[in-house]
Amino acid sequence: MYPNLYYAFKDLFGIEIEKLRFINSFGFFVAIAFIVAAILLANELRRKSKQGLLQPTEIQVLVGQPATAAELLLNFLLGFLLGYKILALFIMKSSATDDPQAFIFSTLGSWPAGIGLGLLFAGLKWWDKNKKKLAKPEKRTVRIWPHDRVGEITILALVFGLLGAKLFDIFENWSGFLKDPQSYIFSPSGLTMYGGLICAALAIWGYAKKHKIGFWHLNDGAAPSLMLAYSIGRIGCQVAGDGDWGIQSDLSKKPGFFPDWMWSYKFPRNVNETGIPIPGCTDTKYCNQLEFGVYPTPFYEVVACFILFVILWSLRKKIKIPGQLFALYLIFNGFERFFIEKIRVNNRLSLFGFNPTQAEVISTLLFLAGLGLWIYLSRRNRQKKAISGA
Repeated sequence: MYPNLYYAFKDLFGIEIEKLRFINSFGFFVAIAFIVAAILLANELRRKSKQGLLQPTEIQVLVGQPATAAELLLNFLLGFLLGYKILALFIMKSSATDDPQAFIFSTLGSWPAGIGLGLLFAGLKWWDKNKKKLAKPEKRTVRIWPHDRVGEITILALVFGLLGAKLFDIFENWSGFLKDPQSYIFSPSGLTMYGGLICAALAIWGYAKKHKIGFWHLNDGAAPSLMLAYSIGRIGCQVAGDGDWGIQSDLSKKPGFFPDWMWSYKFPRNVNETGIPIPGCTDTKYCNQLEFGVYPTPFYEVVACFILFVILWSLRKKIKIPGQLFALYLIFNGFERFFIEKIRVNNRLSLFGFNPTQAEVISTLLFLAGLGLWIYLSRRNRQKKAISGA
């Protein structure tokens, strides 16, 4: 439907802005999902800190020192990279940037934009540090609360989440990856949610342990955010048509209250360019649609996960045992994904005589882990009460 924002603005507002072709719809909604999740998580951790459930850590920092050469170089390199590649998309000739994905992973770029933005970033860093410079730099003790670290947690989740999602997709489609590794590695589609969840969780667990953040309280604070972020991310899957669609559907079996597209959808202009040509489409890219209608499973997950988010959000102050809200998230997540797999296109594994999908296996394990965690935490809480009562 909308592989990038150019098609969205053209269809919804009748406005054609060529540069919007560079903004992938799926990536746009993933970015929105991370921003919303970070805001909710920060608010939850702040609330828990006010209740005394989370404590700050103290670190010593050197203040009043001018910018170091390493800081200036790092900022220059960051600015150069953004200018050489991202800013170049908007200022170079269209013949070089017609395929943004290929351009990003090529050696092409704008040297003037890279050097200019690099110098700007380095200059701003120098100016900021110089403004705070003291005659004699001094060490100060700073208290950092868990909610102050949400930015770092979000970056960890983004990097390891995308890396894990791509790696798990490669494992799930190993034969196809071996045939054309480059297309799998650099494709914006083909991201396995559970791979991202597992890798990001491991990275954040290590970070929380290092900075002495209460693990179960952090998990409880993240549970509603994760569910809402998944719902928003699936909007990107639906509008971009990234391959997470369902099996062929039969309109004759559609409930009367369902619009046709909610039961059977062909994902026109899908980002994978899968299917047959769309009659009358003259664009050079994204002119395909599926040959037959399929269940729009990303849309179903958008609705289901938003409802589950509302439930988790309403329970966050009522469930008092640390870790149980997260256990409930695991149960909901596993339950929802297991049943959506029944109507979703996916590769199947051969496992002990059964042929489940990778997502069915992981969702089952998450459901059982959530159930086991709920029972374990409940029993441990009863034992603590019995001991304290004795």
